[in-house]
Amino acid sequence: MLNQSIDSAKSKMEQTILFVKSEIGKIRTGRANIEMFNNILVNYYDNETPLNQVANIAALDAITISIQPFDKTVIDDIEKAILESDLGFNPSNNGNSIMITFPPLSAERRQELVKVASKIIEDGRISVRNIRREIIQSAKRIEDEQNISEDNMKTFLDDIQEVTDTYIIRLNSLQKEKEAEILDK
Repeated sequence: MLNQSIDSAKSKMEQTILFVKSEIGKIRTGRANIEMFNNILVNYYDNETPLNQVANIAALDAITISIQPFDKTVIDDIEKAILESDLGFNPSNNGNSIMITFPPLSAERRQELVKVASKIIEDGRISVRNIRREIIQSAKRIEDEQNISEDNMKTFLDDIQEVTDTYIIRLNSLQKEKEAEILDK
């Protein structure tokens, strides 16, 4: 029963890591990053459709993204969706594709983005700790109901702390990587 709790905690903590990766992937770093466009919805035949389902998105180099629509008639809608997004880009439409150039970030803006990334990572750490707390509370209820020995409970608590520490270390590593990526000029 306690091993199932640890497996459940690992699963939830892994979901937290995936969510944090997704969120920090949206942060602009001064380099071309196609993940930033994953949440843009395009009006495609009166349906809100994710951009990556109506076009091929590719990084041509460190500062340029190319967006090739599968259907050329939707190119103006793609351009409009990018302009209306909060990404702050000015797309260049040549009729067949859209090019987006990432302007360099100022030092001040880089520091702001580091703070945003740190906040996202800290929220992830809090989530991991909350998962640990919930699992421990659940285990203590089970301990009371099923007369689990103190030794087994101590082993469980050590194991859940080890799992938590592993995920916190992964989050710390993600934070260092993202900060380095943002601050890299």
